[in-house]
Amino acid sequence: MMKKAIITLIYSITILSLQAQNKDSLWVKANNYFVKNDFEKAVDTYLSIEKLGFQSAELYYNLGNAYYKLNKIAFAILYYEKAYELAPHNDDIAYNLELANRNILDKIEKIPVFFITGWIRSFVNLFSSDLWAKMSILTFIASVVLISMFLYSRRVGLKKLFFWLAIVFFLISILTFYCSYKQKQNILKNDSAIILNPSVTVKSSPDFSGTDLFVVHEGTKVWIVDELSDWKEIKLSDGSKGWLKTSDLAVI
Repeated sequence: MMKKAIITLIYSITILSLQAQNKDSLWVKANNYFVKNDFEKAVDTYLSIEKLGFQSAELYYNLGNAYYKLNKIAFAILYYEKAYELAPHNDDIAYNLELANRNILDKIEKIPVFFITGWIRSFVNLFSSDLWAKMSILTFIASVVLISMFLYSRRVGLKKLFFWLAIVFFLISILTFYCSYKQKQNILKNDSAIILNPSVTVKSSPDFSGTDLFVVHEGTKVWIVDELSDWKEIKLSDGSKGWLKTSDLAVI
């Protein structure tokens, strides 16, 4: 059993190593294609990296750039959005996403967000999920160290200082853990999508016999609120709802 487990482990490590080497090779090729303005090949090569299971803000950002150069705005927005979810603090991604959104036909008014909710979202998006998690671990360790110092200190003034500092660092640890959790949940929940077809009619029910409600165009961002078979109920930023075929959109 032990020998079989070791062989399996070695095999797994070898496969992962080969995949990483293949990814690095494809990455260099894709970047070279992009520099040479061969954007079709750049897109195909970047997608090959994605198919290997690799995900990163840089990969999605480069894919968005390549699609934008090909004037495939819906796909450019899709991958800019993917990149932005992984790196919401990146100014380049935010700028290019805004630039791409200027090309879509639908100009939909957003429902105003309660100002406290907006502040919380902005605060959570200050850093990536991984950075928030590291901050949470460090501040938790600091609180444990301070509690230890509180327990072993004999001076009353120092004991009070260590106690209250431990409380502060522990609360910061909880707050940063919450921010890391929210960031990760936003990435994993997959409740937003981009319309891919040039023009799509939104229905009142999940079938073609449903009443035509309104039309959306490629590049428009929607939120998925329900699904039935190969239909999805979507909501726009202005609150409008309706049903679309799953093939009409791509989940971010």
